[in-house]
Amino acid sequence: MSPFSLLRPILCAAALSMPVAALAQNAATPVNQSEWADTFDSGPRTAPTVASNVPVLSPYTLPAMDQAIEWYQGLVDAGGWVQVPADTVLKIGMRHPNVLALRQRLVASGDLRQVTGAGDAFDSYVQAAVMRFQERHGIPADGMVGPSTFAALNVPAHVRLGQLKTNRERIAPMKDAVERYVMVNVPGAQIEVVEGGRVVSRHTAVVGKVDRQTPLLSSRIHEINFNPYWTVPRSIIRKDLIPKMQKQPSYLTDNRIRIFNQQGEEIPPSQVNWNSDEAVNYMFKQDPGDQNSLGSVRINFHNPHAVFLHDTPSKGLFGSDYRFESSGCVRVMNVRELVAWVLRGNGYTRATVDQAIRSGERLDVKVENPPALFTVYFTAWTTGDGVVHFRDDIYNFDGPGVMALNQPAELIGSPVPQ
Repeated sequence: MSPFSLLRPILCAAALSMPVAALAQNAATPVNQSEWADTFDSGPRTAPTVASNVPVLSPYTLPAMDQAIEWYQGLVDAGGWVQVPADTVLKIGMRHPNVLALRQRLVASGDLRQVTGAGDAFDSYVQAAVMRFQERHGIPADGMVGPSTFAALNVPAHVRLGQLKTNRERIAPMKDAVERYVMVNVPGAQIEVVEGGRVVSRHTAVVGKVDRQTPLLSSRIHEINFNPYWTVPRSIIRKDLIPKMQKQPSYLTDNRIRIFNQQGEEIPPSQVNWNSDEAVNYMFKQDPGDQNSLGSVRINFHNPHAVFLHDTPSKGLFGSDYRFESSGCVRVMNVRELVAWVLRGNGYTRATVDQAIRSGERLDVKVENPPALFTVYFTAWTTGDGVVHFRDDIYNFDGPGVMALNQPAELIGSPVPQ
């Protein structure tokens, strides 16, 4: 059965005519809920995964988004959903008056079935619904309602409806994506690796800070660097290295970063005036190794912004619910799996990728059959399985008059650069 075949009429007329608060009260009494809402939680005490092997850029996405827009419009017309007081962290085993509002909120969005109990007890049903809600919103699914989850719960329904409408227009020109590609969704801080119309793998990512944004573009992955050097960009020299050296004069030596003048001669850090911008006139190069900021591998694609995908020694960032910490490049979790897929045409396997990294030797590999690379800005989507995903508008691109600027022109009706 295809994901699209799961989509049926979304809300019965009776439910549309009732206020959301009325739908949520008396949770022990079943109501005639839609099949769309039912698909959000198919098990009573567990939170089934919201992931599927259907990519965002699939034939199912636009019809599914039309269905979701209709369903959210019904929610908005019915009054939206309740706000959940955020003054107390909520978790399994506790009783608290705020759990009543939490239950109502989760029922309204289809994450919690109304037949799973009532009252102020945070039971296993509520925990499973919270975990499902967290997965749909890109929040680590720990089942506890803390600051990040409260913030997502209390985004008004009309804002979510607006996100769906905005992102439908972003996705529409890209619905017929190429056969083999890597898609970096910046606000989702996630990567989809797609081949033959299905997701081969997904990777958690760390993307650009608000003031150092990851650019939106299309290209092709053409080269893999094993055990790379890192040449520090001028912007990072100015914004990061100079202040760091002012506070910690041994920073460059501790991190195996060497300085070269315009004649290619290495100079010691003591020859640089760190109380000025003199340092931007030199080249800073970090040696390969465990401390290298690029980790063990760099993935290159043609672009005018000098950005790339890479490994990182700071693996702990991947477990954060805020992964907008880079200077524009994209750090990739489980990067070796991605590299093995990219280099399949070169005869590489995961084992040979591991071997190349363990060797510690510098190696540059030109990619045979280069896959396309897209960096996009999707803050809402659904692919036809009844699961609607939302992400924060981290760069404030969802506002009126900004939407059309968010996808590069070369993604719309133009061939992918070679």
